[in-house]
Amino acid sequence: MDSVAAQALLEWQIELGATEAIGDTPVNRYDAPAKLPKAKTPSADPDPAPVEAVDPVAVARGLAKAAQSLDELRDAMAAFQHCELRRGARNLVFADGEPSARVMIVGEAPGRDEDIEGRPFVGQAGQLLDRMFDAIGMDRTSPDPAKSIYITNILPWRPPQNRDPEPAEMAMMMPFVERHIALADPDILVLMGNISCQALLGRKGITRLRGSWTEAQGRPVLPMFHPAYLLRNPAAKRDAWHDLLTLQKRLRES
Repeated sequence: MDSVAAQALLEWQIELGATEAIGDTPVNRYDAPAKLPKAKTPSADPDPAPVEAVDPVAVARGLAKAAQSLDELRDAMAAFQHCELRRGARNLVFADGEPSARVMIVGEAPGRDEDIEGRPFVGQAGQLLDRMFDAIGMDRTSPDPAKSIYITNILPWRPPQNRDPEPAEMAMMMPFVERHIALADPDILVLMGNISCQALLGRKGITRLRGSWTEAQGRPVLPMFHPAYLLRNPAAKRDAWHDLLTLQKRLRES
């Protein structure tokens, strides 16, 4: 059959509705297919090396110990990646005031205003703090160590919704707090509120602790009501004034 005849036959079959070409050799479609070669079983990879658990407190301790200045300590805290609070905070709130001041104030944690400005005690509670210490002749802006104050917090990042710090958060930041105190080397620590007393004294109950001298980090400590508490409880300002006079007396005597 020549090509012209073959083409004509093919066109005729298409017109009849043929959709499949028929070969010259019959094929039994019911025959069992030939067995495919068995797939090779992939070799098992060796067990991955176990991931070592990271101790955030140990990491913080190493970073804090290596800091030889306040600037280095701030950089070390900024490099610390193990506290989840940093992910929701705008700024690291390190400190404010005169680092060489005789009095170092330790608060709890930044609030909204502190988070925005990157400085501790700048909101309403901070304004009250400034008025309190101004009443005994002390000011965070003074360059005179005898008249100035130096301010920091237990936590440098704002907790969500201003909630209380969790024990794990305080534990991992304590090496930085302790190193901060050692580098600033104040004569007296003033602990504002329950959280700072819990962190540095291991005790809570600011109503019982306030106004009584104790010791921590090798120096005298005076617990006081947090200014935020005084804003909620104005009647407690009388006790706060008594504590300020107690601090003033100690500074004059030493």
